[in-house]
This record gives sequence, structure tokens and C-alpha cells, in this order.
Amino acid sequence: MLAHTTGQALVKAGGDTWFFLTADYAFGAALERDTTAVVTANGGKVVGGVKHPLNTPDFSSFLLQAQASKAKIIGLANAGGDTTNTIKQAAEFGIVKGGQKLAALLLFLTDVKAIGLETAQGLNFTETFYWDMNDQTRAFSKRFAEKMKNNAPPTMVQAGVYAGVRHYFKALEALGGNPHDGAKVVEKMKSMPTEDDLFGKGEIQPNGRTIHNAYLFEVKKPSESKGPWDFYKLVGTVPGDQAFTPLSESKCALLKK
Repeated sequence: MLAHTTGQALVKAGGDTWFFLTADYAFGAALERDTTAVVTANGGKVVGGVKHPLNTPDFSSFLLQAQASKAKIIGLANAGGDTTNTIKQAAEFGIVKGGQKLAALLLFLTDVKAIGLETAQGLNFTETFYWDMNDQTRAFSKRFAEKMKNNAPPTMVQAGVYAGVRHYFKALEALGGNPHDGAKVVEKMKSMPTEDDLFGKGEIQPNGRTIHNAYLFEVKKPSESKGPWDFYKLVGTVPGDQAFTPLSESKCALLKK
């Protein structure tokens, strides 16, 4: 989903040459592999890439290679501290100001808060939830933030947990409230369409994957932000059936039953 949404949307927006800066472990390799497939399928080209050790403190040599590649998009196939450190050090090299775009393949609202808008501005990435999308997401996020010590709105993972639990409760209610037969509850959850104020309408595939819209965002400039958590502007929407791996390509063992 991360690869499809970010890769497809940026190539269609003109970002047709890519250089990958990839964490050297299975997750990073998977992100690079999947995004490469999407970029090339949509007419783009990968001009190079470099792998970095997990949790390395110095990205200078890797960023210089990315900068020298002249690729329009530098894909960050990493996560957590590696992603935030890459973005901070990229700002020191003036990479975004020089005309290249950074595409973070996994980023959270709290990461942008930690980096700051001055450094993160112009960054492109995919999320499935943003607190300021509509009246429903804003209402839920207000209730959520009131219970948090730092008054932070939910990330897409926290929103996903809430929506998943709500759907579980709906399935329980439909079964008469008996939670003891887990297999029946899961079967019921998969048979019911999903719908809530956070993600809208969707479905759960036989392999357990929940399908809903995904969104490409860009981090606002400091001058564009109107509040403490007003960080994103929407660039594009990808329908769930295009964003997630289709059943025909899924290798999940559950599909063999």
C-alpha cells in the first residue's frame, strides 16, 4: 500500500526518475522492491540506489550519492529514526531546496512533529488517516487528543486500532455478544463491510487485509500551517482496490483454504 500510493502518485505527478536510500534489512528491501515495481509499471525509471546500515548516525555519503544522481525523487526505504535522521541531514545538504523531492515510504504524524516543519516541508509520503481530513476525523481526533497528555491527535496506526476494535464489537453484536469462539468472530468480521468515521467504507479480504482509501500527502511550509498539528496538505487519493495488493497477487496461506 505504501509503495503503490507513493510511487504511483509521484510518477504521475512528474517524478519519473528515482534513487533509493534503503535500510539494509528485509523491511527496507521490500519497500524498495515494491516501489520499484510500481515506478517502472507507471513509466518511471530507477537510476540508482544505496543501502545503509540500520540505525546509522551519518547519512552524508548516502545523501551525496542521491544528490549526485540528479533523480527527481529520492525514495527513503527506511523507517523510524533512520527516516527522521535522513530527512534532517538532507536539509543540511539543501537537497529539497535544490529541486529534488524526498519521498518517505513510511512516516507518521509524530515523526513530522519531531522533525519540525522548517526541515520537513515539501516531504511526500503516504498515510491512510489524517486527523484534519473532514468533520468526522476532526471530531474523533478532538476526543482522542483530550485524553493524551500532549494533546496529540492520533496517528494512522492509532486510528486503525480504534477502527479495528469498533468493527470487532459490531461483529460480536451480530453474533449475540459471545466472544468465546474467536474463529466465528473473525469469520463474521470478514463477511461484514467496514464503515466508520475514520476510514469510511471498506472491506476485509479473505486473507485478513482491510481495504480502504490511501492518501498521498505533502508536508506544509511553516507559513501554511495554522496550528500545532496542521502539517499536511492532500496531494492525491488512491482507492483501496488500487492501493493494496490485489488478491490475485497475495501469497497468504489463508487463501489456499
